[in-house]
Amino acid sequence: MNRHVVITGMGCVSGLGIGVDEAWERLAARQGAIAPIARGGMEGCAAAIPDAADLAPPAHDDIRRLGKLDPLSLYALLAAEEAIGQSGISGHPALDHRTAVIVGCGSGGNASFETAYERLFGKGQTKVHPQTIPSSMIAAPSAHIAMLRGIHGPVFTISSACASSAHALGEAMHMIRAGRVDVAIAGGAEACLTRGSWTGWQSLGVLAPDTCRPFSQGRQGMVLGEGAAMLVLESEDHAKARGAAVLGRLAGYGASSDAGQMTAPDAHGMAAALRIAHEDAGIAEGATLLISAHGTGTPLNDPTEAAALRKIYGAGLDRHRVIATKSAHGHMIGAGGAVEFVLGMRALAEGFAPATLNHLGADPDCDIPLELEGQAFDADALVSNSFAFGGLNAVLVGTRA
Repeated sequence: MNRHVVITGMGCVSGLGIGVDEAWERLAARQGAIAPIARGGMEGCAAAIPDAADLAPPAHDDIRRLGKLDPLSLYALLAAEEAIGQSGISGHPALDHRTAVIVGCGSGGNASFETAYERLFGKGQTKVHPQTIPSSMIAAPSAHIAMLRGIHGPVFTISSACASSAHALGEAMHMIRAGRVDVAIAGGAEACLTRGSWTGWQSLGVLAPDTCRPFSQGRQGMVLGEGAAMLVLESEDHAKARGAAVLGRLAGYGASSDAGQMTAPDAHGMAAALRIAHEDAGIAEGATLLISAHGTGTPLNDPTEAAALRKIYGAGLDRHRVIATKSAHGHMIGAGGAVEFVLGMRALAEGFAPATLNHLGADPDCDIPLELEGQAFDADALVSNSFAFGGLNAVLVGTRA
């Protein structure tokens, strides 16, 4: 049986807008989402979802039985419903027992936790909302998707910091290849724009005061974002049998661990994940690549990633093109890998490399072919990097349909 893994649906919710089309249109038009934020005591810059407080759950007869939804689950559900709708798999028998749901999250329901703690420690109350635990647990988004769609196959969450959703997609690919399931709804979600989470990131000293400038002179750090991205993955035979439109292939996946420091990346670990992903996908030596960089805009990560890319591609790197979409949608932590893969696959399909925003000039320590203008670029494959705290690395390779 052909166990190639194809993409039949994609959904996205981010500061760039609701839906993949809106996010892509803004990205291609060089319109970033990073702006001053004044939400719940936070001051600074972020890539917040416009009118996030007004977002409604997807219309569904059984939505009320899911209980209280933290924004973490709400974002995941909205992205999943868009992906499922595009795939045309709604109501298909495979959703019952031959489908997995795997969601990557860096943290749980921050808003639910903080509301409960405010009641307990701020107001001196003795009780919290009875749905605090179910709505805030890190497994809630995957469970809520399964409940809404009646999915009885393997359902779980992967948490590996900023590589969470890339790991979720890669592991889902392997489950389909192995024949454990025919379909996987996989991706990631994050809702970390809350006062407590924000303060923690500020205390770590990695947030930029103005904007995200990947691989640029004068970069001062990362900018937080929020949202979700989900994909419907299927075995190629399964997609063909039901007449699904194929958007592309998830062709390869590499994962590695630096086994070094918690917050300091290692080029050797990054390069190992890149090498494994290339081998897994079987990319031809002469292939032209669109490389979606992790590109956080921090002083340490960017030159380390640039060194890893040079280690793998050498002088050949210059025939490829590097994009860094965090400059537009911010760092979405556990959702970042999936969002960047979705936008990268759209860029691959459109034959267009979107501009990296906010650039102030080349940094000699980041010697890579970074796309700064936004222009046509005909690549053979997408390589999407996610390099997380803890030295947890994941690289995805996508190709056209």
